[in-house]
Amino acid sequence: MPVPSYLLPYDFSPLTLLSYVLVLGFYGVALLRMPEQDRPGPGRIVTFTLGVMLCYAVMQTRFDYYSQYMFFVHRGQHLILHHLGPILIALSNPLPVMRFWYQKISPSVRYWLQPLGWIYRILQQPFIASFLFVELIYFWLWPPIHFDAMLSRQLYWIMNWSMLLDGLLFWWLIFDPRSPALTNALGYGKRILLLALVAIPQMILGAWIVFSRGMVYDVYEVCGRAWPMPPETDQLLGGLLTWIPPAMMSIIGILIVLRRAMHEDGKFPKSRSLAGGNA
Repeated sequence: MPVPSYLLPYDFSPLTLLSYVLVLGFYGVALLRMPEQDRPGPGRIVTFTLGVMLCYAVMQTRFDYYSQYMFFVHRGQHLILHHLGPILIALSNPLPVMRFWYQKISPSVRYWLQPLGWIYRILQQPFIASFLFVELIYFWLWPPIHFDAMLSRQLYWIMNWSMLLDGLLFWWLIFDPRSPALTNALGYGKRILLLALVAIPQMILGAWIVFSRGMVYDVYEVCGRAWPMPPETDQLLGGLLTWIPPAMMSIIGILIVLRRAMHEDGKFPKSRSLAGGNA
């Protein structure tokens, strides 16, 4: 049975396909081999798989074609890569699965992986994580940079992968399943503050795009649009996708963090669980 054309890659990337296959493969093998008491429940497994598959879909299906020729679809692509997909993956808490594979690594290999751990801890500092989260959006939407990225295959892939990896780092910091009362995980109050702070510049950028009188991103005029949509409408929809959904996701994130904090209230000292913890 032939695969529907809309599920086939527009710009096939062997590295991208291999990356997603390895992620799902390692996850599936770990589920089968790890002790049953450590295995995540069906809900978390589905959430993780959905998050991964959504990211794959916007990078390696026909969706990617439309994202290169319609500004508002491109913003939808980055909304999934930078927000929705990483949120689902972080909420699924793949930590037990990651721990399973880490225990299989020999001490010598762990030694050579130490620099990656140092880089990870630096990137997980609250100021650095939140700054990079917002700065990457502004960087890739700076009109001259965006123009070059949409015309260069290499820059285009760097842009998409950087958004995905940065989204994973930021949302893992926010939804880290470890309790601040028992570990050095970031305190719930600081997580809420970060979510509020990153929402503001995204809203400003989206509003600027929406209310711009001229065409901000003329690369879609140069390459042509996939659909006969007025350029003003394309830019308006793209601006709205940059403005409203990310702010809503910050609000949803705040509600999730508050729920976790309330769930822990009474189990541990209140001052520690709400405000304590370092990155």
